[in-house]
Amino acid sequence: MKIGNFNIDNSSPAFIIAELSANHNGSIDTALETIRAAKRAGANCIKLQTYTADTITIDSRKEDFLIKGTIWEGRNLYDLYQQAYTPWEWHARLFEEARKEGLEIFSSPFDFTSVDFLETLDVPAYKIASFEITDIPLIEYVASKEKPIIISTGIATEQDIRLALNACSRMGNNQVALLKCTSSYPAPIEEANMCMVKDFSERFNVIAGLSDHTMGATVPVVATCFGAKIIEKHFILDRSIGGPDASFSINEQEFTEMVKAVREAEKAIGIVDYELTDKQIKGKDFSRSLYIVEDLKAGEILTSNNVRSIRPGFGMHPKYYKQILGSKVNRDLEKGERLSFDMIETNA
Repeated sequence: MKIGNFNIDNSSPAFIIAELSANHNGSIDTALETIRAAKRAGANCIKLQTYTADTITIDSRKEDFLIKGTIWEGRNLYDLYQQAYTPWEWHARLFEEARKEGLEIFSSPFDFTSVDFLETLDVPAYKIASFEITDIPLIEYVASKEKPIIISTGIATEQDIRLALNACSRMGNNQVALLKCTSSYPAPIEEANMCMVKDFSERFNVIAGLSDHTMGATVPVVATCFGAKIIEKHFILDRSIGGPDASFSINEQEFTEMVKAVREAEKAIGIVDYELTDKQIKGKDFSRSLYIVEDLKAGEILTSNNVRSIRPGFGMHPKYYKQILGSKVNRDLEKGERLSFDMIETNA
């Protein structure tokens, strides 16, 4: 999978996305500064959400449209999205700023009109939000644009995931990544279930990653250790500015620390390699080996009293210890000499 200038595969570093969401708080200047801050924090990409209240829901005051069981408890869907949306007239300026900063930029569309609009901005990829994973017509339409698709799985069953992947496949688009996501805001760390990242990769044969709503760097680091190649995190200049997503977004310092932790985790994971590095070879100086620990005269017998396995590692390998016990030495030896086979009498 390639998004802009970034190749994303199982051997690449994680592609780190800063999610702007509603964290502009109604100000384009805040949105622009958030993009610049994301670059400073080490993000590879900034992601938007492209909808209006009218494209994502309807203006209804019926009970069904009241939010229950989340941080937005009691709010009306239409009112929330009216507050949270990123004005479409901002998009071109935000795309320009991101590209100037060297960041990739794309968005989550929520209906056909937003896909058509994003196509005019030459987006390099699309994101399907967790709650849209069941919108098969939308997924098919996005897939038809023949661009990489990243799908969050926050509310998805295995069947939901397969339906979404099949929708992409029907449209001839297999450039798909799945993100493990916990649709709770903020998400409890004990519900992160990061072993799913590895399972996604193996079960569905896709690039796997994380869309994270926990606070801090722990879950992204664990995801990295399970093979996450995409990490998405909500990003805000300062939680004190408020807004619908502020409580589960991390600031520039926190994001910077997360990126650093992820990059260090990637270095720590390394590769399967039984060849020793130069430092490891040098470290063998401190391993064990067989040394003479009492002065010996030629013809004396090696015993557990006069030869031992000790540090450093310049002498004979300890695996020969039992073999050499009872042998005679063929010369005078001093305490502290490395034992070697040429010091031992042979029967030949």
